[in-house]
Amino acid sequence: MTVDSYLALALDLVDLADEITMRLFRATDLVVSTKPDNTPVTEADHAVEQAIREHLAIYAKEHAILGEEFGYDETDDSEYRWIIDPIDGTKSYLRGVPIWATLVGLEWGGEMVVGVVSAPALHTRWWAGRGLGAFRDGDPIHVSAVEAIEDAHISFSWDTTERFEHGRFDTNVMALARRCWRSRSLGDFWQHVLVAEGALDAAAEPVISPWDVAALQPIIEEAGGRFSDLSGAARIDGGSIVCTNGRLHEAVLSALAPGAGARPQAAPD
Repeated sequence: MTVDSYLALALDLVDLADEITMRLFRATDLVVSTKPDNTPVTEADHAVEQAIREHLAIYAKEHAILGEEFGYDETDDSEYRWIIDPIDGTKSYLRGVPIWATLVGLEWGGEMVVGVVSAPALHTRWWAGRGLGAFRDGDPIHVSAVEAIEDAHISFSWDTTERFEHGRFDTNVMALARRCWRSRSLGDFWQHVLVAEGALDAAAEPVISPWDVAALQPIIEEAGGRFSDLSGAARIDGGSIVCTNGRLHEAVLSALAPGAGARPQAAPD
C-alpha cells in the first residue's frame, strides 16, 4: 500500500469515530470514570478506540497500534504503527464544549507519514500524507508568512499545575505573550491545526503524550510549518510540543527555554 491508500484508511477510521462520538456527545447518561492519573475517560473514548482497533484488525492486521486507552499492541517486525487518541479534549467533551477531536496517525519506519484530525462538533477535519500536502475539508492549507514575534498570533495550552510550572513555562509564556501581537489559550489539537492553516503563527504545550501529537506532525509539516518538542527535536515522544510557521520557530523555542525568563542574580557584596 502507498501513503495515499493509508491516508484513505485513516479517513475511514475517523468516519467510524465520528459516528460514535457525535451520538454520545452531550448525552445525559454518558458514563464517565477516572483513570489512575486522575484524568477523566468516557465510554466514548473506549468505544472509539475499540472500533478503530477492530477495523485495523481487518484492514491492517500486521500493523502495531498505540492508543491512549488500551496501550500498545505490538506486531513482530512491523514497520507500521498506528497511533490513536480516540478523543483529544475529553474534558471539553464531557462538559459539552465542542472543541475535541479524534486523532489518527500512522508511523512508517519511524516517520509519521499520515495524520488525520476529525472534529465533528466543529464540522471540520484536517489531514495530511507525506508528499501529498495538508488539507482542511479537502482544501489545501498552508502556514502563515509572519516573520516577527511582535506580529505573531500565538496560543499556549496548559490545564494543570504540573503543566503550568513545567520548566518555567508559566513565566516564559507570560513574557512571550507580552511581546506578541495577540495571544490566546485555545487548547488541545485545535491550536496546532490552526497553525497549519495559517490562522495562528505558533502554539505550544509543555507536557504531552505521543498520541496527543502524532497525527499533528504530518499536518504541520506538510502545511509548510515546523513541529518539535521544546528542545527543538522533531519527535512525537519528547514530552512537549511546539508548532510554528517555521519562520518563528527558533525565536519561540528560545523564548520558552527553561532559563529564558530567569532573572539575573545580583552581584555579591
